[in-house]
Amino acid sequence: MARSDPLTLVCTLLLLLPPLTVAEAELVRSDKFPVVVSTWPFLEAVRAAWRAVDNGSSAVEAVVEGCSACEELRCDVGPGGSPNENGETMIDALVMDGVTMEVGAVAAMRYVKDGIRAANLVMKYSQHTLLAGEGASAFAISMGLPGPMNLSSPESVKKWSDWKENRCQPNFRKNVVPDNDCGPYKPNNGAMTVSGEKRTESCEMGKIEYRPPLVGPHNHDTISMAVIDKMGHIAVGTSTNGATFKIPGRVGDGPIVGSSAYADDEVGGCGATGDGDTMMRFLPCYQVVESMRQGMKPEEAAKDAISRITRKFTDFVGAVVAVDKNGSHAGACHGWTFQYSVQNPDMDDVQVFTVLP
Repeated sequence: MARSDPLTLVCTLLLLLPPLTVAEAELVRSDKFPVVVSTWPFLEAVRAAWRAVDNGSSAVEAVVEGCSACEELRCDVGPGGSPNENGETMIDALVMDGVTMEVGAVAAMRYVKDGIRAANLVMKYSQHTLLAGEGASAFAISMGLPGPMNLSSPESVKKWSDWKENRCQPNFRKNVVPDNDCGPYKPNNGAMTVSGEKRTESCEMGKIEYRPPLVGPHNHDTISMAVIDKMGHIAVGTSTNGATFKIPGRVGDGPIVGSSAYADDEVGGCGATGDGDTMMRFLPCYQVVESMRQGMKPEEAAKDAISRITRKFTDFVGAVVAVDKNGSHAGACHGWTFQYSVQNPDMDDVQVFTVLP
């Protein structure tokens, strides 16, 4: 029997392999991945995610590493972050796999410092999407995370003490008495009030004229991150302590899929930050991804999502960052100057992009 030469053997083996899909062929030729995108100049968080994904981790794993680094470094999120009215720090977090569309999230979680890891455990070890409060804490600890522990820090306690000395102003209460002190509160059936200031409620042209003055350029303790791994798969994640001096029990947009973050492998992903109580009414990240699905570029989709909010809430403060499945990215904002961070194969290190309102 004649021996085949090596070239013939190789060609024969290649013929036996199934043909690549168009998407797979693009990935083989592509050097545009991986990509890491994050709200705000959380440079060390982006570097942590980049190290993970560049070394072969999946998009989900890299998102968890990036957000976890932010929690550990206390870059405005994690233990020691924003206290609520009772002076307690809690954590909201979310992770979403754009391949399977699975989501894990925790809300108002006490006693456990690892928010994003807890969210990932919900996704991996339960059929649920969101766990809240004491149940979220118990689940996270039962799955191996350290706890229970006090999440407050000297800085958060000092912030809360100063706020108490200022008669608990400003706060998120409205239409209550007393309207300018620390309570206890009860409904005020008279004048409309917000944080001690009397306002007139107007719904002319569908716009709401009053807003609590607690979300602004210096109150953005949310990281929202998107990662595209070397295979072109996308995942997103968020971690936050929520609004400073929030009413105990409040859950913002951080653990709400479609609001703080959203991802779909076929399209791209999105992260958001800002006034979560308003954003969760509009699901801006779901809107961004769906707009990109319909053909909008990331910048168009981001601006469109923000405009849908500002048409109803003219003094809204917030931002979104969009990234499509090819790694193109853009942001949009209202009420503040927004910055987001990116690292991809064309960059030696993280780059920060500034978006003007």
